[in-house]
This record gives sequence, structure tokens and C-alpha cells, in this order.
Amino acid sequence: MNLDEMIKQIVAALDDHKGHRIKTLYVGEVSSVCDAFIVASGSSFSQLEALCDAVEDAMRTAEVSLKNREGRAEGGWILLDYGAAVVHIFTDEAREFYDLEHTWRDAKTIDFL
Repeated sequence: MNLDEMIKQIVAALDDHKGHRIKTLYVGEVSSVCDAFIVASGSSFSQLEALCDAVEDAMRTAEVSLKNREGRAEGGWILLDYGAAVVHIFTDEAREFYDLEHTWRDAKTIDFL
């Protein structure tokens, strides 16, 4: 599966489960960490878990392996590492605190919705 197809499936899973402020940052040109960050917010800890589950289910169906999972909904942040794409799911408060969009402001933003 190529990167754009992976991102489209991740964004669709997040959108289908009412994730908000979904943004894709193409960081491959400014970092060697990965090619893309997909950032989304949820309105509660249970929604963060539901968003995480939706992405994991979509990627499992697409036979894309999860390399690492970090964080917990109760901490306001979950990270799913799929190699080329890394998904960050935040509460609004945690998203403001970590401010990935500002930190990676030199990255291109890709609109997949």
C-alpha cells in the first residue's frame, strides 16, 4: 500500500468515528522520522480509544502492521506508528500543549478529506 492510500484510509477511519480537526502533515521533506503525521482530536477519553481502535482496525484490514503504540487515552494522547505514517490522536487540551502543527510548520499540509 502506498503512502497516500494509507493516509486516505486512516483519515477515513478517523472521520467516520467523528474525529475532528484532522490534519495531515507531510514531514518527509523536513525530517527522517517518517513521511507523514496524521493528527486528529477527540472530545473525550473514550472517543480517543474509539478513534484509535478504528485506525487499528482499518490498518489491520489493509494488512499494514502497527510498529508501535504509545500513550493512553487517559493521558490525552495516543500515537500509532505505521512506519511511513504516524497517527497522533489528542484531546483538545493535549493537542494545544504539544502543538505539532507549529513544531512542524515547515511541513506541507495535505488535505485528504
